[in-house]
Amino acid sequence: MVDIHDTAEPSALLTIARSSVSGIRLLTARGEIDASSAPELTEALTGHVGEAGEPPRTVLDLGAVTFMDSTGVNALLIAHRVMAEAGGWIRLACLDGPVRRLVELVGVDSVIACHPSVDQALGS
Repeated sequence: MVDIHDTAEPSALLTIARSSVSGIRLLTARGEIDASSAPELTEALTGHVGEAGEPPRTVLDLGAVTFMDSTGVNALLIAHRVMAEAGGWIRLACLDGPVRRLVELVGVDSVIACHPSVDQALGS
């Protein structure tokens, strides 16, 4: 089953589409992740933890993200910690260009599983 919800009030720089695939939350980010939009990303990633009574499992599609700075990296690491503490996980998908370089440079890819496609992230 796929359930789609878009962010009610997206920031000027970032939009996040929310859906669910076989019980796994799929967030699709589009735009830029920086100090003004990172709190929105953190809330989208962690705001649901503990609601369903099951461990949170989330795939974050970053294929349409054109820029991410250190506040975006912090949002990803916070989400990883919160989900791991709740017995769940986060996986990143479709990293490309500068976002991929940043994730690799700071070592996020050694902490959070990264996949070339959403399908691979959902299936692993």
